[in-house]
This record gives sequence, structure tokens and C-alpha cells, in this order.
Amino acid sequence: MISELRQAGVIGVLDDHFARVLRRLVPRTPDEVLGAAALVSHLAESGHVCLALRDYAGRAIRDDQDQPLGNRWPRLEAWATALRKSDLVATGDDPTPRPLVLDDQDRLYLYRFWLHEQQLARRLLARLDAAPPVLNEPLLLDGLSRLFGPPVGTTSAAAPGDGQRLAAALALTRRLCVITGGPGTGKTSTVVKILALLLEQAQAEAQALELTLLAPTGKAAARLSASIKEAKSRLDCAPDLRSAIPDGAMTIHRRLGVRRSATTPFWHNADNPIPTDVVLVDEASMVDLALMSSLVAAVPPDARLILMGDREQLASVAPGSVLAELCNAGETPGYSQALLDRLESQTGDRPEAVRVDQAPPATSGIWDSIAHLTHSFRFGAQSGIGALARAISAGDADAVLAVLDDDRHPDVQRVEPGSDKGRAALVAAAVTAYTPFAAGGGPVERLEALARFRVLCAHRAGPSGVGDVNLAIAEGLRGAGQLVPDGRWYEGRPILVTANSYPLKLFNGDIGVLLPTAEGSLRAHFVDPEGQTRTFAPARLPDHETVFAMTVHKSQGSEFDDVVLLLPDHPSRVVTRELLYTAVTRARRNVTLHSSPEVLREAITTRTDRASGLRDLVWTQVP
Repeated sequence: MISELRQAGVIGVLDDHFARVLRRLVPRTPDEVLGAAALVSHLAESGHVCLALRDYAGRAIRDDQDQPLGNRWPRLEAWATALRKSDLVATGDDPTPRPLVLDDQDRLYLYRFWLHEQQLARRLLARLDAAPPVLNEPLLLDGLSRLFGPPVGTTSAAAPGDGQRLAAALALTRRLCVITGGPGTGKTSTVVKILALLLEQAQAEAQALELTLLAPTGKAAARLSASIKEAKSRLDCAPDLRSAIPDGAMTIHRRLGVRRSATTPFWHNADNPIPTDVVLVDEASMVDLALMSSLVAAVPPDARLILMGDREQLASVAPGSVLAELCNAGETPGYSQALLDRLESQTGDRPEAVRVDQAPPATSGIWDSIAHLTHSFRFGAQSGIGALARAISAGDADAVLAVLDDDRHPDVQRVEPGSDKGRAALVAAAVTAYTPFAAGGGPVERLEALARFRVLCAHRAGPSGVGDVNLAIAEGLRGAGQLVPDGRWYEGRPILVTANSYPLKLFNGDIGVLLPTAEGSLRAHFVDPEGQTRTFAPARLPDHETVFAMTVHKSQGSEFDDVVLLLPDHPSRVVTRELLYTAVTRARRNVTLHSSPEVLREAITTRTDRASGLRDLVWTQVP
């Protein structure tokens, strides 16, 4: 069976090898067990944490072109029974480590992912059950009113900033807080005020407060640092309090401390936690299951953990969609009565004025730790980008196409792809936009110009992929007399770092440009958040690529004035609602979509649905 699955492209080489290793361990293992093992291994490459047997049981086995092979996966009861009888499979209540684990919902895991999921859920639930932080309530009420305005319950209608005030109240009164919202909803400004309130509480007790700011990539960390620096400069507070707010963020990997040759991957873990009182994680949607599990393990139990991000964005490349699952895909019930009573007594807030989606549960849980910011301060009522993002998020294909065709929204438009005219329009737009970058100047000026525009692609390969598009744009700039893109390294080549280099302090997502020094030697120039230029010989750089165009996944954590999104000519499993939303919300000013209506409709109805049990663990259980 394994050979047939491999030949048909149902599984890959590594999946085939994994199944064969298992057969050597237990020679008489049935084919249905080995097939499940190979399939769960293959699904992990697509971001799934587990194999939900119900999604495959009894269905036709399909090849890599989605064509049926003529045979079927086993029926659910027989498949689950064979797995439970296998010496290779542990059940959820069996503590013995085995290569595979089958839970009581017929979800099959690779052991390491099952362990990460269980440990993460257990530690998150423990935070919800922990005693609430001790607060100076009069000081908190004064600070909330000063920074956010009066309590929600004192006004007849919820103001745009009420969600931010509620988010701050939750962050101050809970050990775990999830703040989610789209671009321009004020997540960063809210967090800066939260940090100020926490520092006020500490100063009132003459205590030191250690604050840790983290992001999943170097680019996201730099952007968080810059955003906090800007937001705190506008904060209405005492100068000493403003200066005490940190603005230096780092990557999660760097703060945990990578141990490449050890049995445990990080220096900081449950036995050696990070010495901190508050951990803030930005762009949490990009954090995969394994990394989030390691991070939460390393956060002291009595510290506050604040996760911030957009639940509608693409999930991490690695297995897991933690933020979306914690937010229950947006289906959040009302707050529990216990939380309502406590918030009203401590902060004067009446959160039911903000969120009354469903009747509140009787018992507190993860739902009491989620704040969803909905009011966009960036995109007004007339903004095409805002309207487009809302329509995509709602899954309304008709509304998406209507916005793109509406002359009242000149900031968004659609171009028919595939034709020579469409490709010529793409290259011409890119050449015009990148001319200020290519025309000259120092590294700072060049990189600032580069950051104003970006072509985003759904795929890496193919006619609409990053590789071909980068070549086409480079040739377009050559034809315009702006660049001479000869060889691997040339003057004016923009580069995107794709692997972390801790010795060089260059990280995945960093963007630089190749320019000659005063002596004439070509160097890669990067500008740090402080505006300082760092240079490297090209041969020393970690893995990198040209970045006139980049994938939508790589664009997460970035923003540009103008964005061109290039979709393939035919529907693709990669092109989902989350990918469209992420691409559109990278733009501040204009969005151009190169896509047919058919591909757009298919994408909007295709959701990123990764198999996992985390949502059930944190939403159906209470601490």
C-alpha cells in the first residue's frame, strides 16, 4: 500500500520512509496502520497537527492531481480499531510514549505534536484558573479613564475606543489575555497603554517590573519596536513613565535561547523560565504549535501573557493555527457573569455593552480572556481596502467583486490575469513603483522607497510565482535603464533574508539592498530599527532571495503603501480566504488584484482548516 501511495503522490519520500521504519519496528503492522502513519506525516507538511480519521475514512484515495485511484481509505470503525490494537499507537490515556497517538475523537497524531498540544492546553487552562493579579483598583480605574476615556457603561452607546479599554481591563485583571483585531484597530496603541498601566501599578508598590516584547520573526520584532516607540511618543503620561515603557522587541527563538545540540531545544523552559513579569507576543497568528508550546512553558506561572494578532490572517507555515483556535474561529460567546461582576467592581466596565453575541456561560474559561477590536481607525467608511477586507472576512464573494468594480473605491481594483496585457501591466506598475528605489541614494533612502510598494504572490513557483515575477520585474527595470541585473549579486538588488543567523544578527524577514561602498566593493546593507546601517559581504549572508516580489506568507508582519496581489490562473488549494485577507490588509493606500472572478470566488469559499484538537481542549474544558 505504501508504495502505491508514494507513486501516486499521495505521500512524499519522508512519509514513505517513516512508514517503513515503523514496519521494521513492528514487522506485522497492518497496511491500514502504516497508511495512516504515512498520511499523518504528510499532513504535517501542510500545517495539520493531526489526521482526523473522519475526514478520510471510507473515501476514495486521490492522487496529487486530486484524481481517484480506485481504492478507498478504511472505514472509520475498522481503521480506529486497527490503530488502537497496534503497538505503535498510544491512546490519549496511555502515558507510554509511542510513535503515534490516537485520541478519543479519532484524531491520530505524531507523538511530538500530541504532546505539544496537550502541554499547551494544560498550561493555558492553568493560567485561567490562577488567582487574579492583585491590583490597586482606584489607580487602575483612574488610569483607564485617563488613557481610554470613561467606562463603557457610563455612555449610551459604545464608542470606537471601548474595545481597547476592555482589552486593557482584561490584560490587567487576567494572567492570559488575547487581543485580536484587523489592521488599524489600534492593537499596538492599546498595548502601549496596557504597559503604562502595568508600570503605574508597579511604581505605586515601589516594585520593579520586567517586561518582555516578542515576535515570531526578526522583521515582525523590528516593526513591533518601531510601532511601540511611535505610540509611546504620543502617550499622554508622565515623562518618567513614558521612558520606562520598553520598545526593544526580539524574536521568540532568540529570547528562549536556541540549544542546537541539546535534548531540549531552548535554554528557557518550564524548569528554567524567562525572568519576567509580563510577556507580550505580537503577530501571534504566525506562531506554530510547537513554538507556542515552548514559549508558554517558559513563561512563569505568575507572569502575565498577552498574545496579540489578527485571527483572520494566515496561520504559521509549520503545523498549527494556535491564535485562530484560541479565538474559536471568531465564534466567541459572551463573557461569564463572574468576569462581568469583577470587571465592573474593579474598572467600572460593563463588557456586555461591547459583546453580547451569545448567552454567557456559567463558568469562566478561555472566552473570558479574549478581546476583539473591531473599529478600524485606518480605514474609514469610504475606504475600498476596508470594505474589501470586511467582505473577504465575511466570505461574501459577491460583495468582494462589487467592491472591486465600484468606482467609488479607486483604492482597490481588479486586473484580468494570464494575458500578455495583464503581465505587461504588472511589470509596468512595478517598474514605475520601484524606479525611486533603483534611481539611487543611500541604503536608508533606497530601503524606504522599496518599502512603499510590493508585489505579493500566492505561489513560489510557476508563471505567477515569486521566482518568475522577480525575474520579470528585474528585466523590466533593465529595460527602463534602472538596473543591470547580471549575475547573482548586482548593484541595486533587493534581498530578503530567509534564514536566521544569530552570529550576524540577521533574521528571517530582514530586507536589505546590495550597493557599492566608497571603495567600490559590493556590500549588503541593512538598516536596523534605530536607523543605523549594517553592512556585510554578500558571501557571508544567510539564505536569501530577491524581493521585488514575495509570497503572501513572507509579507506577514509588514505593511506597504501599495500592494499588487498576483493570483494563479486556476483555483489552488493554497489560495484561501485567509491568504486574500492577509494580502489585502498589507496595504495602507492601494490594492490591485490580478485575478479572475472565478479564482476569487473559489478562494473566498476555501478556508484554511487545519486538523487539530487544541480548540476542543481549551473551549470544551474549563479550568
